[in-house]
Amino acid sequence: MKTMNTVLPGPLAPELLHRMDAYWRAANYLSVGQLYLYDNPLLKKPLELSHVKPLVVGHWGTTPGQNFIYVHLNRVIKQYDLDMFYIAGPGHGGPALVGHTYLEGTYSEIYPDISQDEAGLRKLFTQFSFPGGISSHVAPTTPGSIHEGGELGYSLSHAFGAAFDNPGLIVACVIGDGEAETGPLATAWHSNKFLSPVSDGAVLPILHLNGYKISNPTVLARIEDSELDQFLRGCGWEPIFVSGDDPDDMHQLMASALDEAIAGIGRIQDHARGAGDANPNSPKNPNSPPTRPRWPMIVLKSPKGWTGPKVVDGLQVEGTFRSHQVPLLVDSDHLEHVGQLESWMKSYRPEELFDADGRLIPELAELAPEGDRRMGANPHANGGVLLRDLRMPDFRVHAVEVPSPGAVDAEDTRVLGKFLRDVTALNEARRNFRIFGPDETLSNMLGAVFEVTSRQWEARTQRSDEFLAPAGRVLDSMLSEHQCEGWLEGYLLTGRHGLFNCYEAFIHIVDSMFNQHAKWLKVTAQLPWRHKIASLNYLLASHVWQQDHNGFTHQDPGFLDHVVNKKADIVRVYLPPDANCLLSVFDHCLRSKHYVNVVVAGKRAMPQWLTMEAAVVHCTEGIGIWPWASNDQGSEPDVVMACCGDTPTLEVLAAVSILREHLPDLKIRVVNVVDLMKLQSSSEHPHGLTDTDYDSLFTKDKHIIFGFHGYPWLIHRLTYRRANRNLHVRGYNEEGTITTAFDMRVQNRLDRFDLVQDVIDRLPQLGARGAYLKQLMQDKLVEHGQYIAKHGRDMPEIVNWTWGGPE
Repeated sequence: MKTMNTVLPGPLAPELLHRMDAYWRAANYLSVGQLYLYDNPLLKKPLELSHVKPLVVGHWGTTPGQNFIYVHLNRVIKQYDLDMFYIAGPGHGGPALVGHTYLEGTYSEIYPDISQDEAGLRKLFTQFSFPGGISSHVAPTTPGSIHEGGELGYSLSHAFGAAFDNPGLIVACVIGDGEAETGPLATAWHSNKFLSPVSDGAVLPILHLNGYKISNPTVLARIEDSELDQFLRGCGWEPIFVSGDDPDDMHQLMASALDEAIAGIGRIQDHARGAGDANPNSPKNPNSPPTRPRWPMIVLKSPKGWTGPKVVDGLQVEGTFRSHQVPLLVDSDHLEHVGQLESWMKSYRPEELFDADGRLIPELAELAPEGDRRMGANPHANGGVLLRDLRMPDFRVHAVEVPSPGAVDAEDTRVLGKFLRDVTALNEARRNFRIFGPDETLSNMLGAVFEVTSRQWEARTQRSDEFLAPAGRVLDSMLSEHQCEGWLEGYLLTGRHGLFNCYEAFIHIVDSMFNQHAKWLKVTAQLPWRHKIASLNYLLASHVWQQDHNGFTHQDPGFLDHVVNKKADIVRVYLPPDANCLLSVFDHCLRSKHYVNVVVAGKRAMPQWLTMEAAVVHCTEGIGIWPWASNDQGSEPDVVMACCGDTPTLEVLAAVSILREHLPDLKIRVVNVVDLMKLQSSSEHPHGLTDTDYDSLFTKDKHIIFGFHGYPWLIHRLTYRRANRNLHVRGYNEEGTITTAFDMRVQNRLDRFDLVQDVIDRLPQLGARGAYLKQLMQDKLVEHGQYIAKHGRDMPEIVNWTWGGPE
């Protein structure tokens, strides 16, 4: 047992331990100051209520532990010359990251008005969680961050995404024990089955067990150490435990743990990169096959609110949930707490840490790494600095030959797969492009990519496996949308390119992750020091109209509604009607920066409408009249038939062919939409049409029958400012079951027979001719129902229909 005035042995010399502890005290002092102080930053005069912010908002409980970790990471960065940056999983501990980047100098370099002196300290404190200031969470405004405080649960996935293809990088990922209870984080422990010790960097998870969430204990802190050890080992890690509350002992324990972890990472990488057996965790026969390494991690158990007030108003605070947010209420109703706050801050002995001008004393300042080795200045945490454009093949070489509209069928995403294969091959040497998805690359018909790459996989393999290898450009072997999204975001945020392919109905699983990334893009676009990153590209295949065999559970196009809620300068939505348009759109998306691009495309054989030359023009414009399908040239149309999406396009054109056959005098204009945001006003979205251009396409007063891929009300929402109110949208209406492809459209009234009736209902001038055609369409719907009930497939006239152009 430790006796009075003795320190546990460890790697830190007494003088270094003393300085590191002082640096930790400085970080804690800055953290408390950010939470509470409006003035008097160095406590040069007695603290008064007027020196305290009128509204104190923030989180203290996790902050001292994160400050402790940061100090120790600084030491190993300097000692071993590491390329490392920090991800704060418990990102609500914003004071820690802001304070440390201020101490190391990065913050003042980026924000010169927050200078390293007393005046700068005052501004640093005042701005925190204050109107017009900075967030109480780690945020895009925080140097060294790629992970926002609202992204609870995604830290470890982001860390692995950052480590892929960065062989010299170590990502220190601090995981809160509350955060560890989320589904995404619980899944992310298995990311180590996908990390190559040869071509990727390393992730060092630091599970910070401080015992509590907002008002409850945490699960991992309340199980036995042996059970936690078994759990983490079962996930493939080698945990190193650091536990206690005595600062001197904890400094030595943490230093030893980090030395052990860094050495373990080095051994694994050295062996894998040619210095011996790929599994150095235990001695092995050099002739045995290499096995997956067990990477080190640290479990840090320290009190919540460590070094803060132990008791407030007779209640224990340090080491309890009561320290999660602000442990002291300091206001006119709690004047007695002013003195307690002053005593707390003075316990860090600021006069030993800062000189008279408010600068960190030199012997402490020199503990921080220098230049880009500072975690706040690491270029990987500002990935646009490192971003290089992709080498892009000519997408036109994959063009589908279209001798006339609708004359041939093709599987759109299968065609795209060949283009992505070429993108993958061209960028193999650069190692800056990956495809992510939850076990759906083949299902979404992108299998051509496996002609040039494999799925990256570090776990065991069997002879029956396909395309698994220790290195590859595809990461789709884990059935977790959360994981794939997190990996891709981490990859993009550190300066690379990629795409996420997913079934349309299940992309909703990452709604909140998309939210946070879109917010990140919005804020960073307004920060001059943040460089633009590659766009987040979604390919939504296996979409709502191609789920007849899976049924109702797999039918949901609502991600589009969710996406358009975000700021117009960030989001783009594309629904190409055929393969050539899909190629043109995706070439554009992969070249773009700082957007979220959502592309919806089908994988079933569908009619092809446009030659490549016509597709490029159409996609560049984003919307346009299809003259070959229209017959209103030289006159005003009687009706506008609009379509957006591959299936609505097919049904609208089939309806047009029926109308032109039976009502040849009817003037019809066909408008196809590729870029959904064209429908919005130019005053609301940079892609939006002006009112003049919109009216020239859709007219000011003619009826518009609009076939849409998703929920009809989204089109009404995008066009509500337009003059023409005669808009009638047909789309998905939450109807569906195990049925035929065409019956899915019938159930949602997006089929050709219902669309024809819509036109007749809007044009009373059609009279008897319209009445007879409407009756025929109703007869066809009855015939369709009877046919599928008997034969289990769609009628031949549906399956074999082609656009021939009315006589």
